[in-house]
Amino acid sequence: MGYVTWSKDGYLTDYSDKSLAALRKIGVNWVSVVVTWYQADAWSTDIHRSENTPSDESLIHVIRKAHELGMKVMLKMHLDIIDKSDGSWRGEIGFRKEDAWAEWFRGYNRYIMHYVSMAEKEKVEMVCVGTELSTTATVKELLWRELIKKTRDNYSGLLTYAAHWDRYMDIRFWDAVDYVGINAYFPLSQKMTPIPEELDSGWSKWLPEIEEFQKRVDKPIIFPEIGCRPTDGSSMCPWEHMPKEKLNLELQKDYYESVLKTFWEKEWFYGLYWWYWGTNVRMGGKHNRGFTPQNKPAEEVLKKWYHKPAVRKQFEKAADKA
Repeated sequence: MGYVTWSKDGYLTDYSDKSLAALRKIGVNWVSVVVTWYQADAWSTDIHRSENTPSDESLIHVIRKAHELGMKVMLKMHLDIIDKSDGSWRGEIGFRKEDAWAEWFRGYNRYIMHYVSMAEKEKVEMVCVGTELSTTATVKELLWRELIKKTRDNYSGLLTYAAHWDRYMDIRFWDAVDYVGINAYFPLSQKMTPIPEELDSGWSKWLPEIEEFQKRVDKPIIFPEIGCRPTDGSSMCPWEHMPKEKLNLELQKDYYESVLKTFWEKEWFYGLYWWYWGTNVRMGGKHNRGFTPQNKPAEEVLKKWYHKPAVRKQFEKAADKA
């Protein structure tokens, strides 16, 4: 499950501790803890914290609490744009001049390495070195490889990168990480209220492509993000954050069921992180139109599936090949 706050002390509260405990009760054994830094726009090189960035104290607390509850942790790096008035997003971050690229990567390295040091000290099991930075990841492969090597030199855990659902095949450094990460917001149906069978058939286009790709890279695949809102039409563009349509809790529940049914028995599939679970145990509920499955029918789907056994193929760690 993806575990998220956009506040300095959100991971530090009693509410957060209770929310993590609720996660464990439904069978979650891996949690991705999200930490977000910011830049002004897609062409800025100033990467920085903000008042919405979790403090180090808050992060260390939530990591230790998750471990205490018996969950493993992926520390997941998010870089977000403050000014989105022109419609740009993190996937479009990029520059025309090499000195701007160099300055941006210096800032991004500082950001990543700060948390890599924390991850090593706190025995975090996995680090996600980037999320949906599509332009940078495809245009500057060598600089990403340098960052990954530097991370390896300072961190003994597992590594992944979270690629946007329509750009994962463009990444050329999958050999350098342990897991292929796909933020799997694949469109499944063009109907406003699809029935479960239509959601299942919606994977018929995407699943063969993913399986063929997996055979080529010979890496286990995870979904660092996946999910949809509980509203009509949400399976058309599952990534959309602005709920405009009628509340439809059943569609979200059916979507969860379809995803788990499609991927659970794939030997190369190593798990997924639903977007997202909040730090207040009372979040969600039957009138909530946001992504969280908390206190909604989708949560019951997780309770059912997360107590089932799953067989996974054994893969050699990329680190062992280096």
